[in-house]
Amino acid sequence: MVRLLNVYSISAFAALGGALFGFDISSMSGVLGTDQYKNYYGNPLGTRQGGITSAMAGGSLIGALSSSFLGDRLSRKVAIQVGAIFWIIGAIIQSASNGVGMLVAGRFIAGLCVGLTSSLVPIYQSEIAPRQIRGRVVSLQQFAVTWGIMIQYFVQYGCSFLNSQAAFRLPWGLQAIPAIVLFTVLFWFPKSPRWLASKDRWDEALLVLAFLRTPNNNINDPLVLAEYKEIEDQIRFEREEASNSYRELLGKKMRKRVILGMIIQVWSQLCGINFLLYYIVYVLNSAGVSNPLLASSVQYVINMVMTVPAILWMDKWGRRPTLLLGSASMALWLFLIGGLLQHFGQPNPVPDQSYTWVIIGHQPATRCIQAFTYLTVLSFAVSWGPVSWTYPPEIMPLRIRAKAVSLATAANWAANFALGLVVPPLLRAIRWWLFFIFGILNILAFAYVWFYAPETKQRTLEEMDEIFEHGEPLYKSFLGLRTSDKLDMLAQDIELGNLKVNRSVQVKMYDFEETGTSSSVN
Repeated sequence: MVRLLNVYSISAFAALGGALFGFDISSMSGVLGTDQYKNYYGNPLGTRQGGITSAMAGGSLIGALSSSFLGDRLSRKVAIQVGAIFWIIGAIIQSASNGVGMLVAGRFIAGLCVGLTSSLVPIYQSEIAPRQIRGRVVSLQQFAVTWGIMIQYFVQYGCSFLNSQAAFRLPWGLQAIPAIVLFTVLFWFPKSPRWLASKDRWDEALLVLAFLRTPNNNINDPLVLAEYKEIEDQIRFEREEASNSYRELLGKKMRKRVILGMIIQVWSQLCGINFLLYYIVYVLNSAGVSNPLLASSVQYVINMVMTVPAILWMDKWGRRPTLLLGSASMALWLFLIGGLLQHFGQPNPVPDQSYTWVIIGHQPATRCIQAFTYLTVLSFAVSWGPVSWTYPPEIMPLRIRAKAVSLATAANWAANFALGLVVPPLLRAIRWWLFFIFGILNILAFAYVWFYAPETKQRTLEEMDEIFEHGEPLYKSFLGLRTSDKLDMLAQDIELGNLKVNRSVQVKMYDFEETGTSSSVN
């Protein structure tokens, strides 16, 4: 019998934090083409619309930078709950907004939640997951993002037929529901065993590991004790070094990893996906698609469905080949879109539109552009989407993980903020050139991954030092292509009695409901 509360179910519910990001993306893209939104907010164009869109990313940048302090002090779980409260407040303000200023404020406050959860949910997932399925488990974050985008878009699309302000107020208000669910269910979930160990709550850390790794909470299981031993050794080593975690972020030993995590997150934005997710209505209008709201819905379904292969097989494919294939394919589709717009397009004869270049009367070109936008989203969904959330938390050591991932996620939101702000005016100013720019950025991302991103699949979090300190150029490293047997060998030594693990004879049953009750186990 499968236990309902396990690594998969815990990670899936925690990933509701990612779904909130998805709700934001389509809550904006779904209203851009509606008359109700345009009439009430004064038909915002260019920089004005960019400011509304990027307000969420601005709040997310602050939230991401705050996540390291809150995640280390309160625990990953409690800090995520704090983020959920911010989202509820932001959703209420957005749905009640009486103008652009109040809408921007609501989106900024909701963004604080997105910054917190986008940093801490992958950390929490990676710290509770066994190494064999860590990529799959953390990919649930991106899967939840795609579900959030799709669900909210269809809610938004359905409400667009309402001939009142409810067309945008109702969907914005409904966004509070998943945050309430996330806040509530987290009370039943355990804290990260690695966070517990870092606070010297060793008995609880052992019990959480036993709960997550065995069906009968067996604290004497050799693999449980082996993982416990690895965590213990890693923390002891880190404390013996007596390093200052803030200073170490930019120290020679860790600088390479911190910058790698930040740049991976930045490339996930510069690949052009958020341009298509936020402003797909503008792109399809420019391409001459007659019903852009309906056509947009297809890409959100593709985005959700094509994340599934990455979830199932990323731990077999590996991180490097997945990122390389994604960058190459996205560059191809974006170059083709730009070329078709350049060849078949003309200046838009209608003034005061969000797009100044349009294809008229060339249906084959229109359909090709529509198909290539879908293929771009597909390529992202099976590659950069899930891997960009998986990679940063798994390459960082425990002592700086929350701080380093907060910097990586902050870099993500800084890029997101900049793109949200500048893309609408750039689309009006440089038109089809914008697609060529994103295509070139994907080529640069391919080159960066090739030379600087090592493979990390099938390695425990405590083994990452080996990958980054073996002395070879990272692009020549194939350490991550084999399954690590270090943990299995450690478990075998424990089982044979060759290695003893220091732990309490009496430990208390960890109370996941936090009701204050406990019982002793020998």
